[in-house]
Amino acid sequence: MISPRERISEIKRTLPEGVRLVAVSKYHPASMIQDAYNGGQRIFGESHVQELMQKQEVLPKDIEWHFIGHLQTNKVKYIAPFISLIHAVDSEHLLKEIDKQAKKCGRVIPVLMQVHVAKEETKFGFLSDELLAFMQSNAWQQYENVSIEGLMCMATNTDDEAQIASEFEQAHRLFEAIVKLPNCQNVKFRVCSWGMSDDYPIAVEHGSNMIRIGSLIFGERIY
Repeated sequence: MISPRERISEIKRTLPEGVRLVAVSKYHPASMIQDAYNGGQRIFGESHVQELMQKQEVLPKDIEWHFIGHLQTNKVKYIAPFISLIHAVDSEHLLKEIDKQAKKCGRVIPVLMQVHVAKEETKFGFLSDELLAFMQSNAWQQYENVSIEGLMCMATNTDDEAQIASEFEQAHRLFEAIVKLPNCQNVKFRVCSWGMSDDYPIAVEHGSNMIRIGSLIFGERIY
């Protein structure tokens, strides 16, 4: 059986320079995360607050924990003290709550804005035009304890690679449009987080510099 650290090494060998790997460790035990950590991996992604808190307690403190799932506002306070990056800010309401909880912790929390490009109603996120308008306005600048550092998206769950490529390209065009906005010139807007186990090569071709890989590293869910 190939270990998580070996699978991570194989994946990293396929990635261009500058593309970061988030090892999606949700539903997998701390022992498997520790194996990946021992092999040099430091960024791990979780999507359930309680599970994340349990793992954060027992695993090395220099791990960068990324929250990659749909985050409920009433759960933000539990992860605000330690989270390294929140990937899926899908509303201004959530952004406001992250800012509030970050301020209580004396932190500035990095976040990504989630854009809805998939042809699926179950996916969360801002529509492209909606997010561009929000970033064009100065509304986001009132949240001084969050740092908006890029975009996150998920493609439609389909075997149609052309559709997946089109959706990632839409997200990348939005990213490039936001980078050029006058009021975004002095922010750390540089992360394009798209691409998972089934579609990350397509994502990298279409601007992704942060991929979220779970099953290719850890196998199927254990619990």
